[in-house]
Amino acid sequence: MARITASVYTSHVPAIGAAMDLGKTQEDYWKPLFAGYDYSKQWMKDNKPDVIFLVYNDHATAFSLEMIPTFAIGTAAEFTPADEGWGPRPVPVVKGHPELASHIAQSVIQQDFDLTIVNKMDVDHGLTVPLSLMCGELDPKKDAWPCPVIPFAVNVVQYPVPSGKRCFALGQAIRKAVESFDEDLNVHIWGTGGMSHQLQGARAGLINREWDNAWLDQLINDPVACAHTPHIDYVREAGSEGIELVMWLIARGAMADVNDGQVTGPLPTVKHRFYHVPASNTAVGHVILENSAA
Repeated sequence: MARITASVYTSHVPAIGAAMDLGKTQEDYWKPLFAGYDYSKQWMKDNKPDVIFLVYNDHATAFSLEMIPTFAIGTAAEFTPADEGWGPRPVPVVKGHPELASHIAQSVIQQDFDLTIVNKMDVDHGLTVPLSLMCGELDPKKDAWPCPVIPFAVNVVQYPVPSGKRCFALGQAIRKAVESFDEDLNVHIWGTGGMSHQLQGARAGLINREWDNAWLDQLINDPVACAHTPHIDYVREAGSEGIELVMWLIARGAMADVNDGQVTGPLPTVKHRFYHVPASNTAVGHVILENSAA
């Protein structure tokens, strides 16, 4: 059967992609940020998955205010990098895995989660920046991402947004779906977005280091409590865009230690943890977890 062996968590700040695309990664401002992903790029080479299930939020690229699905799964064979107003990022086309994506959609919907099935969409920085951080800079004319990617978009832009508890339970349903797929595949699940940041209003530029790191501790060690963090806490403590962190709970809920909403097995192994501020007035968080042997 297919199995989820690891989860990756990372911010997807658009300026990070721009720094890579414009050759600024070694500038004084950006160098500490990219150094935090040196381990991750090597880990990715050493632990290459067959498929990445990548949870992110669309930034008015594939969806607009005319139609906003809460959860949307990409089932296409490929996804083109989006033009977000300054041209598409110079990165490879994202190849999908229609068979596994369709199977997950079928299974998760039968587990009573409503998904929107998307057979054609462009993908923006929310998806491509994490891939670039973990896989390095690639030439779209001659390189490819290391494996197929299933995009899974979550609405954390237009209210109402899903709760952390709902996202955590969805992660468990996704793991069940993956494990019922009749092919031997090594799957990684990634949760992206966050950490604390606010892009507008009187608190624009808000960063809360203490809260971010306490939340990361809880995500790793007490994910059930983390999943019950009230929505208002994200807004108050991490800024209006801090709510993106609920997407990390989908990936955490898919880890092997979580069953029926409780931690019943050994906690995952923390392979890497990194936190840095600022990156374009945003806090950047990053964790790699591997399922521990039972």
